[in-house]
Amino acid sequence: MKMRKGFTLIELLIVLAIIAALMAVVTPIALNAVRKAKATQVAENIRNIKSAVEAYVNVEQPDSLDDLTIDGSLSSYLNTDPGDDFDLVVEDFDAGVATVTIYYVGGEVPFDELDKVLPELTEESSDNEDYPALVVEFQKWW
Repeated sequence: MKMRKGFTLIELLIVLAIIAALMAVVTPIALNAVRKAKATQVAENIRNIKSAVEAYVNVEQPDSLDDLTIDGSLSSYLNTDPGDDFDLVVEDFDAGVATVTIYYVGGEVPFDELDKVLPELTEESSDNEDYPALVVEFQKWW
């Protein structure tokens, strides 16, 4: 009896079925990990912007927060530019308290994913749309 080299069609189909089953299990896990990583990155950017705003207010001691923007003087307090995915709305010092709202307007990461990573976020309205936002209040101490 002569031995043939190679695989039969049934053997190849079984191997392909096993690979497809493994991919069906691994793909959702990998996609979920990417989504969680993006949510963590956005939450870290929000924390960095909050820290930069706090540093700006405590170091510069401004009477008005009109120049407090990502592209303005705040950028010197950030190591990296968070891009156009974030927006700041600033209310000046009324009765010694300033309120800064940091909006995530990127839209790639939904609020419920961000809320798992950064629970102090709220959904705030800006430009007639709801965005994940972090509201920070500063007491004027100088």
